[in-house]
Amino acid sequence: MDIRNCRNCGNIFNYLSGPIVCPACKESLEAKFQEVKLYIEEHPGVGIKQVSDACDVETSQIQQWLREERLEVTENSAIYLNCESCGAPIRSGRYCDKCRNNLTNGFKSVIRSSQPVQEPEKKKPDDKNKMRFL
Repeated sequence: MDIRNCRNCGNIFNYLSGPIVCPACKESLEAKFQEVKLYIEEHPGVGIKQVSDACDVETSQIQQWLREERLEVTENSAIYLNCESCGAPIRSGRYCDKCRNNLTNGFKSVIRSSQPVQEPEKKKPDDKNKMRFL
């Protein structure tokens, strides 16, 4: 049993996994997320500061939801993120499509190079096809 204090309210709770917040704070955070999501859908083109003020949520929390790809903004939105690799503007996540593909291909090549190369199995000679000498 892993008992910890909630980072938001300080209450003690049984920690299982994920962010270190108690179930009550997790539910209230999820309710705020739904409120922010609805506000962004109803007000396209709104900035992150306006969303923060209207929904009473920290701007850092909204940016975290965008980075986690839980939220995605529209093309003409004033909210934007930058790719952590090349700096290109993105709508959600941490990397643009080009950098994500490069990372994926890099990981695949490392995995392929670390696996031993399997040689094709040599055929074992069959006893039936051998020549017999007396």
